Amino acid sequence: MLILSLIEKWFMRYVQTTRSEVENMSCILCQENAVAHYHKDRKRCYLHCGNCDLVFVPNTFHLTALEEKKVYDQHQNNALDVGYRTFLSRLVNPLLLMLPEHSKGLDFGSGPGPTLSLMMSEAGHKMQIYDPFYAPHRSVLSDCYDFITATEVVEHLSDPSRVLELLWSILKPGGILGIMTKLVVSQEAFEKWHYKNDPTHISFYSKKSFDYIARRWRTTAEIVGKDVILLRKPPKQRML
Repeated sequence: MLILSLIEKWFMRYVQTTRSEVENMSCILCQENAVAHYHKDRKRCYLHCGNCDLVFVPNTFHLTALEEKKVYDQHQNNALDVGYRTFLSRLVNPLLLMLPEHSKGLDFGSGPGPTLSLMMSEAGHKMQIYDPFYAPHRSVLSDCYDFITATEVVEHLSDPSRVLELLWSILKPGGILGIMTKLVVSQEAFEKWHYKNDPTHISFYSKKSFDYIARRWRTTAEIVGKDVILLRKPPKQRML
């Protein structure tokens, strides 16, 4: 019943979205007015920014917070799942090679079964977690960290510019922001891409998108494998 209800709402939102509305939209990442139609399917339409290369879903098609949580509640990830740990190790392993011992970290978007934070704790690091649905302790967002992780999170963001700037602001100089998300390769591949079919996925990044973010932060984006992005915050320069 939940799926049927969502389909009906998607259809109404799809009908209501007009080309003129799209032409007046700005990008949710870079705020530039360089947005154009990219793709449409039976459920949603997708827009593309010619400046930062982000592909995103107009907010007309976004789920409500309640609808979104119902989808997340169906996830079966937990800390005892070896397969899930193996998946997260794609970010954990390269991150561990870059961190000093006993670093302080934040797992942002930890989900209903926090696991990455446990893996980092097992490796000797001190961890905090935050999740708007399952660990909404905003006080942890006022602290500062040696590293921050966001695994399978940024594709859910309706305002990635604001959230990413927040995470960058609470990262210590020399600290590392580690992101895991699947990347857009081409428009042709996007049309057949299963990743876009998740109704909670609304922001899709390419390597160019992370290069844009890195330039904005005066750093570089290191792509590890197909879906791990590491950004190191420049160290604080001494005053002469």
